[in-house]
Amino acid sequence: MTRSVIELPVSDEDRRIAGLASAAVLLSLVDAAVPSPLPGIKPGLANIVILVVLLRHGWGTAVWVSLLRVLAASLLLGYFLAPGFFLSLSGTVCSLLTLGLARHLPPRWFGPVSLSIFAALAHIGGQLLLARLWLIPHDGVLLLVPLFAAAALFFGTLNGLVAARLLQEEPVPAPPVHD
Repeated sequence: MTRSVIELPVSDEDRRIAGLASAAVLLSLVDAAVPSPLPGIKPGLANIVILVVLLRHGWGTAVWVSLLRVLAASLLLGYFLAPGFFLSLSGTVCSLLTLGLARHLPPRWFGPVSLSIFAALAHIGGQLLLARLWLIPHDGVLLLVPLFAAAALFFGTLNGLVAARLLQEEPVPAPPVHD
C-alpha cells in the first residue's frame, strides 16, 4: 500500500494571517480568563489585533484573521457550535461588516478609536439581536442594550487607543522562512 502525500503550497500571506490569527486567539483566551461582572461583557482584546490588521493589511486579511480567531478560540475553549460560538460569530460578522463600511470614512476624522467603537457597538448589537431572535425570544433582552452599549463604548475606546499606539510603531518585519 503506498501512501500519497498532498502538499499544499503555503504563501507568505498565509503565514502572516496564521501569525496574526494566533495573536488574536491568544488575546481571546486572555479575555475568557478575565472575570466578568456580567455574562457577555468582555474587553474584546482580540479586536486590537483586528484593527491593526485592518489598517495595515486591509479588510480581506482582517476578515480571515477574525473568522479564524472565532473558530480556533471556540475549539480551544470548548464551545464550538454551542450558543456561545454563534453569538461570537454573529458579533464578529456584524463588526466586520461595519468595519468594511467604516473604513471608507475620511481617516482624518475616523481613526482607530472611532473604528474600534463602531466595531464594538456592532459586535454587541449582533449578539443581542441573535440572542433576541434565537435564545431569549422576549423583548426584555432589549433592556440590556444601554448596559452593553456603555461597555462597548468603554472597551472600544480603550482597544482603539491601544491599536492607535501600535499603529504608530513600525511594523516588525517577518523573519525569513526556510523551507
